[in-house]
Amino acid sequence: MDSDCGSRWASRPKRGRTCSSPGRGRRAWAEHSSAEATLNDIAGIMTLAPVIPVLVIDDAAQARPIAEALVAGGIRALEVTLRTPAALDVIAEMAKVEGAVVGAGTVTNEAQLKSAIDAGARFIVSPGLTEALGKPAIASGIPFLPGTANAADIMFGMDLGLSHFKFFPAEANGGIPALKALAAPFYQCRFCPTGGVSLASAPDWLAIPEVLCVGGSWIVPRKVEDYAAITTAAKAASQLKA
Repeated sequence: MDSDCGSRWASRPKRGRTCSSPGRGRRAWAEHSSAEATLNDIAGIMTLAPVIPVLVIDDAAQARPIAEALVAGGIRALEVTLRTPAALDVIAEMAKVEGAVVGAGTVTNEAQLKSAIDAGARFIVSPGLTEALGKPAIASGIPFLPGTANAADIMFGMDLGLSHFKFFPAEANGGIPALKALAAPFYQCRFCPTGGVSLASAPDWLAIPEVLCVGGSWIVPRKVEDYAAITTAAKAASQLKA
């Protein structure tokens, strides 16, 4: 990863707050700084809500209303998958929505990593983990959630200094019994199972102590026609117990 990409991410300004009272100002700034620090860490992003919606969006014009509907329902961490030509524009538009923490998903190489960061992504999700992607992602300083499917994947990630992983594809890889078996020897790791997870099955996944959140595509259908329905689905997801 070239240093330019890392410096662009590291140099992004943080927005502060102003208050009429000096005491309140210091307290508000301390709270804001703490929140910003949390969002610079993948664990903090994973605990914003029990569900990270996995978004496949074809039309960038729908980006902001979708993000607004999700945030209104209590879902802030939004994973925009790089599966459509509009994905980078979608990230840029969603990043303008107050309260939204927008990340890029389906990132598979360094070029996509750089493009996602340039578009305004605040975290990166990948379906798997390679050295060619993992090292530059870590060097960039952006919160990174790589996909793992087995013990070897997790051990490779740990060798790179990682401890938080996506378990993907969750159902196809053995479901809840498989993740429970993997989590036992890797008790220090935390997971976001994604792939085949539904509103009905999410509580069972979230009951696993090592699971911080789940990834789900059910909240936002690919063909969006009803933004109010997205908010309703987001509210139901945000009330799940993690």
